[in-house]
Amino acid sequence: MKIARFRVADGPVRLGRVDGDRITDISGVPGVGTSLRAILPELGTLRDAVLAADGPSHALGTVVLEAPVDDPQKYLGIGMNYKEHAEEARRAGVPIPTSQMWFNKQVSCIAGPYDAIHKPAVSDELDYEVELGVVIGQRCRHVAVEDARSVIAGYLVTNDVSVRDWLAKRSPTFTLGKSFDTHGPIGPWLTTDDEIADPHDLRMRLSVNGEVRQESPTSDMIYDIYQQIAYLTQVMTLMPGDILATGTPAGIGAPTGRFLKPGDTVRAEIEGLGAIENHVVAAP
Repeated sequence: MKIARFRVADGPVRLGRVDGDRITDISGVPGVGTSLRAILPELGTLRDAVLAADGPSHALGTVVLEAPVDDPQKYLGIGMNYKEHAEEARRAGVPIPTSQMWFNKQVSCIAGPYDAIHKPAVSDELDYEVELGVVIGQRCRHVAVEDARSVIAGYLVTNDVSVRDWLAKRSPTFTLGKSFDTHGPIGPWLTTDDEIADPHDLRMRLSVNGEVRQESPTSDMIYDIYQQIAYLTQVMTLMPGDILATGTPAGIGAPTGRFLKPGDTVRAEIEGLGAIENHVVAAP
């Protein structure tokens, strides 16, 4: 099941079920409403009613897709979690972490799947990172690796846009360099966990102006998704709607200095989950 937040023209945001190239409004289903985060704990109970919903239907090309979850409590990312990317960083002088390395993206960075990415005036080192996003579906703490999949609501495509000089020099904790407004485009919708046989067997690709820059299977992760959830929940309670960006493969712009600039179009796609595409513009 694929669930999106969408609006028609300038109308209110609704929830919709995506089927092929159409989206069906499910906001009128009892218990659903217009907040995806609010219904995540009840997705199993609501599933049959959502699948049977026959509300107004629209061609996907005629609606505006919004960020599937626009109001998570947390947006967390793991650094250097792909083998080839970690090696890429090591060659650039960045030591490979000996444990999971997590950082915050402030939730105000979240943008829709086709929204513009703003290049900040304070930096010329705007970078891209395609990542598999995991959306938590249940409040959870101290989750065992073998139980971790049970707390996942689903998956989406993320671009962990990064301002490299702020990461390296102006905010060593990563928080500021990862959190500029518009630097968290996600989408295009939430694909529920039951639709994905193995989230560690998906292909990811990112292109800039049609040129492929990143391409990798999710099997190249150093710490898999379940290990990530187990690690994090030793520290904190994860809540429905929390987003985990699970790492990016090799091919980022930093090693070659091929950073994003206004006029570029960045497309990030993951097998089975769809694609997001964002145009880079100068920050207002």
